[in-house]
Amino acid sequence: MRQFTAVVNPAAGSSSGTAALLPVARLLREAGAGLDTRYSRSLDHARELALQAASQGRVVLAVGGDGMAGAVGGVLSGTDAVLGLVPSGRGNDFARALALPTDPAALSELLLGAEPRAVDTIRVDSAVHDGVSVLGSVYAGVDAVANRYANQSRLLRGAASYYAGGARAVAGWRPAAYRITVDGGEARELRGYTVVAANSGFYGFGRRVAPDARVDDGLLDVVVIRHAPKRLFFTMMNELKTGAHMGRPQVEVLRGKEIRIEADRGLPYGADGEVDATLPVTVRVQPGALHVLR
Repeated sequence: MRQFTAVVNPAAGSSSGTAALLPVARLLREAGAGLDTRYSRSLDHARELALQAASQGRVVLAVGGDGMAGAVGGVLSGTDAVLGLVPSGRGNDFARALALPTDPAALSELLLGAEPRAVDTIRVDSAVHDGVSVLGSVYAGVDAVANRYANQSRLLRGAASYYAGGARAVAGWRPAAYRITVDGGEARELRGYTVVAANSGFYGFGRRVAPDARVDDGLLDVVVIRHAPKRLFFTMMNELKTGAHMGRPQVEVLRGKEIRIEADRGLPYGADGEVDATLPVTVRVQPGALHVLR
């Protein structure tokens, strides 16, 4: 029977990580599994707790949103540790990409019985991040600004915070001149709203930014949204919910294993829902680097 350590972010999203964990924990224990619960003070502390649990051969449960999943999964990338997710954040986009059940009974059954499967991760290198691994995507531009606003929101939660943050970000946006290099080839220069290097197809609370991205194909899908009138970009924001934006001429998709993103100014970039750095950044896929219960 598996032994679990749950690393909990108590403040994840609109409901506490503890509340999300309780029904799953009860079912795991009733089935005979061992479960320890550790509460993190920060993402760095969560990484420390995850490594401690993994060193004891325990399955590490990341309880929270994409930031917690990315922090815990990132630090376990490249190890033999096994990760499980108990989503309880605003977006839960990596859990969505893995098609994890939301029902506690179905999720506990998966955690107890599923075999670990290898998924890719992303290595991030910049002035702030030196070899940090994340799970879902790295995005540079208006969406990073929008996500920063959403994370700062105290009045709005869930999808509402992303919509409000997006509207505020687009209203104050001026086009950026990007320079994108894929796998060391010739640099592409363009003006646009964002560049997203995606391992997962989802970001920003369920938006299908890269519908063809797969977490286990050894490649990153690089979605570029070029300059367009702001009214059209608002339309594309709605189209992100279904992936319909992919039919727009302003949207281009590149694929590769290593992506360098630069811009004409210090644009923010985000990774797994967290925004704390600015361009330039280099991202590299790490094929099959993480073992996940899915």
